[in-house]
Amino acid sequence: MMLVALTPNYQIAAIVMSFFLSFWNLFSGFLISRTDIPIWWRWYYWLSPVAWTIYGLVTSQVGDRTDPVQVPGLGDVPVNEYLDSFLGFKYDFLGAVAGAHFAVKNSPAIFSFSFSPWNCSGHTAVNIGNSKIVFFGGLVDKKFLIDVTVYDIDNNMWFQPECTGGGSDGKVGPGPRAFHIAVAIDCHMFIFGGRFGGNRLGDFWVLDTDIWQWSELTSFGDLPSSRDFAAASAVGNSKIVMYGGWDGKKWLSDVYVLDTISLEWTELSVSGTIPPPRCGHSVTMIEKRLLMYGGRGGGGPIMGDLWALKGLVKEENEMPGWTQLKLPGQAPSPRCGHTIASGGPYLLLFGGHGTGGWLSRYDIYYNDCVVLDRVSVQWTRLPTSNESPAARAYHSMNCVGSRYLLFGGFDGKSTYGDLWWLVPEDDPIAKRLTSSSSEVVPERNTAMEAKEGLGEGSALSELQKRLESSPLLSNPDHILNELEDKELIQLASRVGDKEVVSNLQAVQALRDHWMKSAPQAITLKELSPLLHDYHRLITRHHIGKLGSNLELVEFGFPGKNAFRFYHVKSASQLRLNDIPNLLAEYNDLLSSTTIGLQTDNI
Repeated sequence: MMLVALTPNYQIAAIVMSFFLSFWNLFSGFLISRTDIPIWWRWYYWLSPVAWTIYGLVTSQVGDRTDPVQVPGLGDVPVNEYLDSFLGFKYDFLGAVAGAHFAVKNSPAIFSFSFSPWNCSGHTAVNIGNSKIVFFGGLVDKKFLIDVTVYDIDNNMWFQPECTGGGSDGKVGPGPRAFHIAVAIDCHMFIFGGRFGGNRLGDFWVLDTDIWQWSELTSFGDLPSSRDFAAASAVGNSKIVMYGGWDGKKWLSDVYVLDTISLEWTELSVSGTIPPPRCGHSVTMIEKRLLMYGGRGGGGPIMGDLWALKGLVKEENEMPGWTQLKLPGQAPSPRCGHTIASGGPYLLLFGGHGTGGWLSRYDIYYNDCVVLDRVSVQWTRLPTSNESPAARAYHSMNCVGSRYLLFGGFDGKSTYGDLWWLVPEDDPIAKRLTSSSSEVVPERNTAMEAKEGLGEGSALSELQKRLESSPLLSNPDHILNELEDKELIQLASRVGDKEVVSNLQAVQALRDHWMKSAPQAITLKELSPLLHDYHRLITRHHIGKLGSNLELVEFGFPGKNAFRFYHVKSASQLRLNDIPNLLAEYNDLLSSTTIGLQTDNI
């Protein structure tokens, strides 16, 4: 890492490293014993990892042997004395050698990659194939950055390439900027827009990562206006779609498609309902649809809506149009400046910031992980096995195989330069550094599903097992009968009328009470029984009849939202602003189904 930092590129670093490796092997104690190395070179012996390995191997195997060995001119000499006198291997030093190996193997600062190149936020990071991640630009302490920094995944190494090429001003590469867009197509990274100081940018660049050459592109067609905080994604291997942003005067809601072969921009004419203008949102291309979430909209509100755009793939012959998606589960709170990375059937959302409410002047920054599962079509909070990174926004997150790499960001006060891996539990990083690893949803394994017998192959039951969600909702037999729910009966006896003579009547009276109550009238003690009864009604009257496949967004009540809280395990997971929605869905359940208390086991 030191050589990478001291040299202009990783090729020169590799050449210089060959010099050091040659001397390490020469002074490792194998070709030249330590006792024969001049005293002024022995410091290099102790810096050589090979020397420590040879020292440990020899002393651990024969360092305590006293068998005689024939030495010309000296006769019989015990093995341990020969090693000490002629090779410098002392058996008493074996403990220190073992300790050094253990420290190196278990030190995240030495054995593991922990190099942090710089602090910044508002930068971009794109995957170039499966071999490297290219970072560009950013902002730190009001200074806009121009650096191109690369993480070589195969060699676990950072470097800054020496780029060539330039634009009309004669300078190499684009100028400093942050909050721009960057999209990778094959080995090329396309850059558009962003901010420098108080100016919004509208220039268009491409970096060829094979030869590290910048080119300023002159495009034509429906050219987009200068903007920052836009979001973009690749469409196949030749097009880029960009949505929204801020041009310094207004929030934008336009959709532009760039053909990277002809360099022609086309403003997409979208029919039907369109999302409110916004910036600071995220977009991700999933097969034939562009998913867009969150952002800051007109007038400044933070949004938490999810939209899908069709008509980007010509082969489908679809008219471009937006559709708002209202998915069940624990949806993330409204936010902007977050990231979404796609890995297999899962979309992982991390961080961002939102408003602190009308009583607060400050934004709230998040460090939660929320998964959108494309199979069961629901939001789920991702539990991690240790402490999460600090809350932040305007960071980067990239999917590398089954791992996610998080870098940088801003929390309203500080700019970060830390690096975090989110890895599966069986990942080598997690096994080696249990104190700094996290758990991630594993990739779908159909062989494992068949072996474990996941309840008729239900995608929902599979996700419930992987994320430790409550199994009650997929199996109606596990739901407690009303008369077995002691918490419900106790609350019903306190809330119900004195004229009520049976527990069944008390439960029905409690339900009537909830139907008539305003959200602010629901006490904290009522939340847990209310949530459990909400689960009971969904499971008994819907999942029990329709099966556990809740993949449709709208199925129980046409025109209504799907059950957004059916997977919530306890009332402690609810936020205050969730109570009105929970109560509204509960009232819909009561009014739209024929409620019959189960009295089978009375």
